[in-house]
Amino acid sequence: MSRPGALTQLLAWRRQVGRTLNLMVGMPEYDTYVAHMQRSHPERCVMSYEEFFKERQEARYGGKGRVGRCC
Repeated sequence: MSRPGALTQLLAWRRQVGRTLNLMVGMPEYDTYVAHMQRSHPERCVMSYEEFFKERQEARYGGKGRVGRCC
């Protein structure tokens, strides 16, 4: 295997591990959200990454009047 090919595979593996870890803790990818919004809801505004992250955390762990809990 050539070095550029090995580096490409290593970077692809790293991205996949990051995606897997995010999904394990309930954090979907921002890029996936943006693509979905552009494809399915082009008339709606897309949240910034910071807004998306905060909204996902609140949905997952509580907020906006919900009682927080770990399990």
